[in-house]
Amino acid sequence: MEKIPIYFMPGLAAGPEIFENLKLAPEKYTLHYLRWIQPLHPQEHISDYAFRLSAFIKAKKPVLIGVSFGGVLVQEIAKFVHPRKIIIISSIKSHAELPLKYRVAKHTKIYKIFPLKIIENFEDYAKYFVGETLSKKAQLYQKYLSVRNKEYLKWSLFVMLHWEQLQQIENIVHIHGTKDPIFPIQNIPNSIEIKGGTHAIILTKAKIISEIIDTILTC
Repeated sequence: MEKIPIYFMPGLAAGPEIFENLKLAPEKYTLHYLRWIQPLHPQEHISDYAFRLSAFIKAKKPVLIGVSFGGVLVQEIAKFVHPRKIIIISSIKSHAELPLKYRVAKHTKIYKIFPLKIIENFEDYAKYFVGETLSKKAQLYQKYLSVRNKEYLKWSLFVMLHWEQLQQIENIVHIHGTKDPIFPIQNIPNSIEIKGGTHAIILTKAKIISEIIDTILTC
């Protein structure tokens, strides 16, 4: 049986490490991990960025899997590589699925004052995460938020808020947590719901997500 090539795109500021808990049979799939590249300028169009990133996809008819902002990006990459399937996790399928507060942020440009230094120099701020729960979260952020270039972060916020996809594209499956605080489930139609899942389901619900991916691709 010919193996199915899967290309994974991590979320904003994250590296491929966020997929480490997924368990997909090596006899069925070949796994490839995409990484964020530097934008050419602060307002590089997402389509141009996706075209440049698509050069790293060598397999024909790949499966594209993206998390959060990475889910947005794989929808743009799909326009250049003709995937057999697109799977997005903790993401959105159109501009309409963005919460109202993000759409307001776009028009007021308040996103420009987001304190990027907290992400850039996270180690300097991690010591202020006191208490067992916050301390564990700080450790996770340090491990998984590995892409902290300021120009990339500014570009990501700009592009995410200005993404203008108006309707769901074809051949897409959406997996989403019912307690996602970033993209609330109330705004997310047509998804496979993960009960009690937060925005971090790629880490915390990896077993069930692995099973869902396998079912989608082999049924």
